Amino acid sequence: MRTYGRVNGVWEVVETDAAGHDDLVWATTLAQCLKTTPGESPFFADYGIPAQNSVVTQIYPDYYVSIMQGKFAQHFANLAIARVPSADGITPAYNVNIVTNAGVSLNTSIAI
Repeated sequence: MRTYGRVNGVWEVVETDAAGHDDLVWATTLAQCLKTTPGESPFFADYGIPAQNSVVTQIYPDYYVSIMQGKFAQHFANLAIARVPSADGITPAYNVNIVTNAGVSLNTSIAI
């Protein structure tokens, strides 16, 4: 399995590891879907966060983030996404905690 993720503006390939685990592929896909809008991806057209609508209505996109969590939870041993205060106080940010099927814990904050 393969996906692509942006790292400092450069697209990087993320593939299934030598042991056959797809955890990093799904984690990268989750991060990309949290940063896209619905209909933006040709592969995950019903995935994404309507960030522009959230800005206009000034309501955090927690509902859409919880839907995204439900869609990706099946690929990990544990997946928890929670809103955290953002650095600028304006941009919604979410802390993503993942326990992979191999038992590795991943933790990052993603600004939407």
